Amino acid sequence: MVSARISLVIIGALVATSVSAEIATVKRVTGTAMIERNKTPVAVIPGTKLETGDLLTTGKDGRISVTFIDDSRFSVGPGSRIRLTRFDFDDTTHQGKSETRVEKGALAIVSGQIAHENPKGMTVQTPTSVLGVRGTRFVVTVK
Repeated sequence: MVSARISLVIIGALVATSVSAEIATVKRVTGTAMIERNKTPVAVIPGTKLETGDLLTTGKDGRISVTFIDDSRFSVGPGSRIRLTRFDFDDTTHQGKSETRVEKGALAIVSGQIAHENPKGMTVQTPTSVLGVRGTRFVVTVK
């Protein structure tokens, strides 16, 4: 009986560690768009759950709108490559860390609870700079 309980606890722990945390949800998609997760393409449709490490790509006619669990909102423009590098958020304390990399294209951002609670909690990287977000709306364009 005891060994059966231990086995169930171990199996439960293995399952829990193999599931990635959902950090955001795709709200809208137009044109050509895709997610790359662990080097594997994933179809993107409204309702798709995003995870840390995902790469959002759009074609010349593509756009993706995303809402994060801290209420941040991203709008990925045409011809973009945006990597969700890091996202940690505690829904109770509203503390966390968000790091996004804009490899190319355009990203419009409305910051959420992470940036409002911690002025150093949200950053956006480009190939040439790192932007600290202090609770605002802005657009980043990388050519």
